[in-house]
Amino acid sequence: MKPTSCPTPLSNEPRRDFLRHSACALSALGLATAFGPAQAQVAGFPNRPVQLVVPFPPGGVVDQTGRAIAQSLFKTWKQPVVINTKPGAGGAIGMSTVANAPADGYTLLAAHPFINTVPEAERQFGRSVAFDRSHFAPLSLIVADPLVLVVKADAPWKTYDEFVADAKKRPDMIAYSSSGAYSAVHLPIEMLAHSAGIKLRHIPYAGGGPALTAVLGQVVATTAGAPAVLAPQIKAGELRALVTTGTQRHPLLPDTPTAMELGYKDVEFYLWVGLFASIKTEDAMLTQLRRDVAKAVTDPEFVAHMSKLGAPLDVRDGPAFQAFLERDAQRISAAIRRIGRVD
Repeated sequence: MKPTSCPTPLSNEPRRDFLRHSACALSALGLATAFGPAQAQVAGFPNRPVQLVVPFPPGGVVDQTGRAIAQSLFKTWKQPVVINTKPGAGGAIGMSTVANAPADGYTLLAAHPFINTVPEAERQFGRSVAFDRSHFAPLSLIVADPLVLVVKADAPWKTYDEFVADAKKRPDMIAYSSSGAYSAVHLPIEMLAHSAGIKLRHIPYAGGGPALTAVLGQVVATTAGAPAVLAPQIKAGELRALVTTGTQRHPLLPDTPTAMELGYKDVEFYLWVGLFASIKTEDAMLTQLRRDVAKAVTDPEFVAHMSKLGAPLDVRDGPAFQAFLERDAQRISAAIRRIGRVD
């Protein structure tokens, strides 16, 4: 099932644009009716709480999305969906938990691009891979949020083209901060630099907060982050947005171009969130899980909650999500191989 493209938001009302964008993402897929009512429920499921493993610390986009979808699924299942936070090793601990759990539908995974990043990074170091994407059955993509490259508002570059032109004159002289090697900041900035034919200096920090502080404190020139996180400082005049990494302009930043529309090819990166089950789960159970998640993401309270988070919904059912994952893995693997081993 191939989603149609949603229109680029053009109004001056970001919340209305977000809701319109989300409604398009849902209606384009026809998720409310994707699974016919004649399909039978798996007998007795669920008759006890379902565990949703979040392999990252509380408060992040995966955790917040997981908690929102858990509340929505409760309405359908009449059973609690318990958030089990298992951070550590770049998400590997939580992901391994789900990969090794009984494949009965009672243990699900909320994950983001690290499901593709961690295995590829481990291979760079010649280490054995505890899990990879083949251990999981994709149920639904929920959020696909591009990143935005920002500089201080008083920086000399008014546009991304100006930034690129300067970087070409001064290779390896313009520094950027990230939340760590192979992180969801490191990879998209590497993609941007590769596409533009420039060399930037990477300065890793222990998290997105310190990376942003380094830009505000003029320790480095630029960083990237989720639009929902950075939009308040952009609107307050503390930061300037130069470019985003999606295929369409972000509803919170309608005046900020995408790299692709500026002519920089092969720049597409999303901080996405999706739900998975064990690959060993029976087909009938996977069908029900997909159907129930499809219903949950159309719940008005869920859509409104995601609007408050500022994370655009990009809902894709299992097969469409699988295709998305394969493209995402190709882009990520290529970027990591270009970066090489980072000690």
